[in-house]
This record gives sequence, C-alpha cells and structure tokens, in this order.
Amino acid sequence: MISPWRMATRASFVFMVAATCGAGARADDLEAVYSVRLIGLPVGVGAVTAHFSKDAYAIEARGKLTGVANLVGHANGAATGKGAFVGERVSPIAYATTAVNSAMTRTIRMALAGNAVTGVEIAPPYEEKPDRIPLSQADTRNILDPVGAFAIRTASGAPDASVCSRTLPIFDGWTRFDITLGYLGLRDVSAKGYSGKAVVCSVRYTPISGHRRDRPATKFMEENHDTEVWMAPIGASKVFLPFHISVRTMIGTVTVDATEFAVK
Repeated sequence: MISPWRMATRASFVFMVAATCGAGARADDLEAVYSVRLIGLPVGVGAVTAHFSKDAYAIEARGKLTGVANLVGHANGAATGKGAFVGERVSPIAYATTAVNSAMTRTIRMALAGNAVTGVEIAPPYEEKPDRIPLSQADTRNILDPVGAFAIRTASGAPDASVCSRTLPIFDGWTRFDITLGYLGLRDVSAKGYSGKAVVCSVRYTPISGHRRDRPATKFMEENHDTEVWMAPIGASKVFLPFHISVRTMIGTVTVDATEFAVK
C-alpha cells in the first residue's frame, strides 16, 4: 500500500512540472544566504533556494550551527515545501524537515491537500507527555506548513501594510499555533542581489494545541513582544520572504540577516 506521503510527493512532482513548464510562464528564482547571531555573536548560517511561478512554489531551506555554537554541539537542519498559489492564498502540497544533532536525527514529512493534512510521518516519533495539549481534527485543517506560511503573496506585490495584515495558522506535524503579523513600517535594506524596501512586521506567537502547557519556553514565547520579521519582495511574483528576523529568546536575542538575496 502506498503511503499518503508518497502519493502526495508524486502528485506534487507532476504538479510542479506542469505549473512551471507552461508556455510563456513567468517565474522567479531566489537564492538567499543568511547569517545567524545570538546576542551579536555568530552562531549559524542558512540558505534558501526558491522557485515561484504564477501558480506554484517550491522552497528549500538549510541551516547549521557555526562559530561559538559549534563548540558546544553540532547541529544542522533542512526543510522543504511545495504547493500552489490560489490567488493570494498559499495551498501547500508537501512539507518535510530533518533536524540533526549529536544525539539524534528526526524527520517529519507531511502531505496536504486543500490546506488540510492528509498524512504525517515522524521518525523517530516524539514522546508523549501528560501535559501536552491534545490535537483535534480541526487543528489539521485550514492550515499552512512552516515553509509555505512565510511565502506571503499580496494582490499588488507592493511593499505595504497588506504584507503584514494577516494571521498565519501553522501546523508543523506535531503542534498547531498561530503567528499573527502586524504592520510596523518600511525599512531600506541591502544585501548582495537586492537593495530596496522591506516591510517590517511585528510577530506574535499563540499556541493552539500539541504543545506542553507547562513548558517555560512556550509561556515565554506566548508573552514575547520582541519579535520582528522584515519581508522583502521576490521579483515580479508578488511574493515576499523574510529578509531579517529578530527574536528575543530565553538566552538572548537571535537575529537572522540576509547577506545575499538574489532573484534570477
């Protein structure tokens, strides 16, 4: 019997080929590189490659610890997301992520259709905890995956308040949460491949289910008012992706900054 994940992966491949190879289709390809700092110290690097057509997207992100962080533990990870654009709405088809550290490798794969989850595989599975808020069937519907959530498309493609005027209902295969964005203004930004405006959004995290109610980190992030994301436009696709992220954590502020943001 073919698993839902494998069926969705095959369907997404056929869909992506059809969507991106149509005659006269306009497409944008992004290659971005990011530096990650904790309280100003370099702790990691990341990279994103993405393809956007009129009706579809494919995004791959990779990251690893470097510098001071690499002295205390080796870790890296990758995530991919594919899906469709239905007007301004993002409709994911497939999501996968792998996280690796010195103790374990964990992979999550998720298939979706109509913004609802049709299959999830987590290996190795998470350990159930008594204080975990149970998921309901509703928590896996009308959702976005963590990759597709931040491929924000607007009607005009202009860097304005419409980029931030939204709540992103995210399910990562294990937990369901909302990310609410609010418009703060515009910033002039520059990196290799891009110089122009970025839209500054405030970020609020609201746990819904799947999380542990007594975990200090969850409570900290729910009460956190010191998180921002700056969104930059991707060519003519009317899509925006993060250019800069700033998050206050329990051990200090983490910043993620694009050093390259090239659209081809």
